[in-house]
Amino acid sequence: MPQLKLSYFDIHGGRAEPVRLALHIGAIAFEDHRFTFAQFAEVRKSTPFGQVPTLMVDGVQVTQCDSILRYAGKLAGLYPLDPFQALLCDEVMYVVEEASVKLGPTFRMTGDAQRQARADLVNGSIPVYLGWLQSQLQAHGGEYFADNRLTVADLKVFADVSALKSGRLDYVPADLVDKVAPALNAHMQRIAQNPAVAQYYAKFKA
Repeated sequence: MPQLKLSYFDIHGGRAEPVRLALHIGAIAFEDHRFTFAQFAEVRKSTPFGQVPTLMVDGVQVTQCDSILRYAGKLAGLYPLDPFQALLCDEVMYVVEEASVKLGPTFRMTGDAQRQARADLVNGSIPVYLGWLQSQLQAHGGEYFADNRLTVADLKVFADVSALKSGRLDYVPADLVDKVAPALNAHMQRIAQNPAVAQYYAKFKA
């Protein structure tokens, strides 16, 4: 098994959270390198694009969160072997990432600018993405997004929906998902109750 070092902010959530979960579920050993937002200015100097997460694989640095997540999923047995099911898995991951890219710039805003930018997303693209994800979930049985089992697509959606519902995103109503895509709320709760996922979060409460 390769030596792995995953670097990301010391938070529950964000682009590295699905990777952390996948590696934990698969019992894949890795160094969970976490740092504060204040330390990021120094950390980013050693990354290709000034961005995280990054993954060191036997000393080789890899970037791009979905590439890292797909790799973690393959190691953990959480990525489909069937090409079409893999396509469905990738499609969901890329849609979630596209939504995250639209939200990203608002984190650098403050005050009225942030309020207006997030209001535009709440009344515009976010419900569109959530509605599409809900329709995909329902089209494939209602429990999982691909392969009729837990995959990294589910973990990606889980992390995203958890963030939207957390109440920590100013000007994003915590009940937005409940209103526009309730099936995703049920999906989030189901993933949270997965024994390995519950065990992962329980260790932080000890």
